[in-house]
Amino acid sequence: MFSFENLIDLPLIWGAIIATAVLLYVLLDGFDLGLGALFPFAPSDKCRDKMMNSIAPFWDGNETWLVLGGGGLFAAFPLAYAIVMPAMYIPVILMLLCLIFRGVAFEFRFKSDKSRILWDYAFHFGSLGAAMMQGMILGGIVQGVTVDGRSFSGGAFDWLTAFSFMTGLGVVCGYVLLGATWLIMKTDGDTQIWARRVAKYISLFVVIFMGLVSLWVPYLDNDINLRWFGDYFYFLLPIPVITALLFGGLIYSLKKEKEVMPFVCSLLIFFMGFLGLAVSLWPYTVPYEVTIWDSASAPESLSLMLVGVVIMLPIILAYTAYCYYIFRGKVSDEHHY
Repeated sequence: MFSFENLIDLPLIWGAIIATAVLLYVLLDGFDLGLGALFPFAPSDKCRDKMMNSIAPFWDGNETWLVLGGGGLFAAFPLAYAIVMPAMYIPVILMLLCLIFRGVAFEFRFKSDKSRILWDYAFHFGSLGAAMMQGMILGGIVQGVTVDGRSFSGGAFDWLTAFSFMTGLGVVCGYVLLGATWLIMKTDGDTQIWARRVAKYISLFVVIFMGLVSLWVPYLDNDINLRWFGDYFYFLLPIPVITALLFGGLIYSLKKEKEVMPFVCSLLIFFMGFLGLAVSLWPYTVPYEVTIWDSASAPESLSLMLVGVVIMLPIILAYTAYCYYIFRGKVSDEHHY
């Protein structure tokens, strides 16, 4: 009997939706987490006010994509959620606490005078902690988790390894690059000059960490190794080549004191890194144990949820684009929040 579920590959479509949500979260929330990591090192209080004003209209909306990614994983791939969450309970809880603490600090800073420095550091450490935990969650998933049947069977700290610590530092550096290039685009004067210096400095560390991850990941699993260095080598070669060209474009735009191009290059570098990881981990939702088809919900559930996503996702995208359009241009240090 013909049905909608038999017409299309619903698990594949939902995998693409969740991957897109995660990518948008990394790109959009990444720059304001990176800005928070830089916060106490800004040259002056006026610079910090500019930094806050540059993300005030966006920061909470950016986290929409985290909710969509996590909620989508729970609804569309419950087996993957049931395995990954117990494996990552500790870093996920720490990340959420950091995000909550950071959000509270953001609100309180605008209303406080004497305790402003306290909320400045709360915003900084909340942003830094959330970025570090996200990187360590990524590393813990990429290195694989211990699975017995349909359950996680490892220890509470299996995620805490040299590889996950390295990916944590790499994500922090990447977010700082996004934050610095965002400030180049959104600010002027001393703040922009300082942000350009930071971007030049941190880009070197991003190159180092991306190189280390790119060399390490193929040796985590034999299939990944064969994929990158076997028959698909020339097919996948454009990914590192384009990434290298984007780094060249970033350095060039920073030297020529461009304002928009550094941020665009940083976003595209993150996209290429995400694409490289997606190629490496395909088709697993739980590397290297459970595929997207093994962990998917029933076709009837996926098709019903897809109807809601088809309606709501364009609305969210349109609202996000409209928000960034309305609040385009440079920001000042005056309080408008």
